[in-house]
Amino acid sequence: MQFQISEELIEKIKTLIEEENNEELLLHLEEVHHADIAEILTELDIEEATYIVKLLDSQQTAEALMELETDRRERILETLSPKEIADELNEMDTDDAADIISELSLELQQDVISEMTDEQHADDIVELLRYDENSAGGLMAKELVKVNENWSVTGCMTEMRKQAENVTRVHSIYVVDDKNKLKGRLSLKDLLTAPSHANISDIYIPNVDYVNVHTEGEEVARIMQKYDLEAIPVVDEMNRLVGRVTIDDIVDFIKEEAEKDYQMAAGISEDVEADASIWRLTRARLPWLILGLFGGLGAVYVMKGFDEALSNYVELFFFTPLIAAMAGNVGVQSSAIIVQGLANDNLKGSLFNRLIKEIGLTLINGMALGSLVIIFGMIVGLPQLVSFTIAISLMAVIIIAALIGTFVPIILDKQGIDPAIATGPFITTSNDICGIFLFFYIAKTILGF
Repeated sequence: MQFQISEELIEKIKTLIEEENNEELLLHLEEVHHADIAEILTELDIEEATYIVKLLDSQQTAEALMELETDRRERILETLSPKEIADELNEMDTDDAADIISELSLELQQDVISEMTDEQHADDIVELLRYDENSAGGLMAKELVKVNENWSVTGCMTEMRKQAENVTRVHSIYVVDDKNKLKGRLSLKDLLTAPSHANISDIYIPNVDYVNVHTEGEEVARIMQKYDLEAIPVVDEMNRLVGRVTIDDIVDFIKEEAEKDYQMAAGISEDVEADASIWRLTRARLPWLILGLFGGLGAVYVMKGFDEALSNYVELFFFTPLIAAMAGNVGVQSSAIIVQGLANDNLKGSLFNRLIKEIGLTLINGMALGSLVIIFGMIVGLPQLVSFTIAISLMAVIIIAALIGTFVPIILDKQGIDPAIATGPFITTSNDICGIFLFFYIAKTILGF
């Protein structure tokens, strides 16, 4: 049965905290899933949330902390002592523990690690902190089940039982040699059906997909998606097995990257959340807003250079927002498709062919939109030459906008820059200026002012 978190429950928990009625509070929360605990912690203020974290067993709250938004988790951790944080980390998988400890100051990191009772667990966390957080090394967990190729089936079963105690889910069994180099994987079916005296070297599967510790997270996600993997082993430069990346970790990574790209496309320059501070939200939004401001001022300067056109054909002024909006919309559409193709690694063919295809597509769209503009001009009584000028300008503007939206993300990607910055304000602003200039230049050429 699904646990229901109601306003009445939250108010009850707040009352029990205020009364320090720990016995009844534990009755309400002891059997609650960690995801529901995280939701409850979100509804409470920091002091109340900290009270719950300190009251419940670390095994129950450790996973709940991972479910919280980063800013809220950091605020709760700030209220805990190094010993209390260490107790939480002792109950986490190494990859989750490394994620949390990386959010702490360097001084606090050292204090927390020194308080950890499991030295091997602490060493594994420190090792993970050496890797870039967006690499396979930064995403992997050290917990896994591995067997030596020289072991017998009987000995293998004994060792696997010991290792499995520290592993939440056993997705795969990996086979290594005496130097811990990855040799292959072991089928559980083959292990159960093999004679007890057989060696692992006789039954393991030598073909296994793996990644290096320095492989980028996007590439790890692509490989796991392509081959439908629940987990993938990670090796170092010597091909030694050092960890594994599981599907839940890669899903979290994909979600975080998608959120970053979405925010970047929307004109937010750093990763922020809804409950972040005003200063942090301002710092994230202001740079792109300044770019938009300068873009708008540039468009004003362009229009000022064609003041004679506005004097002679005032109708052009009223169609300026239309031209700017269509340029921005087409540019964002084109760039969004290209960015998606780059992210999924399914963008094939040369840049030239891609641009030719985009020109053909926008010509069709431009002719349709231009025809609608001419029909609209006939309805409202615009001079035919003016309607024709606006239609031709609109076609030219959306072609240029589509080319910019296609060209820029591909070039940025080739230069190793996240192409997501090409969408949103960047494309919109550049297309606004180019579109307005092209609009008035074509109008000047056709109307002859």
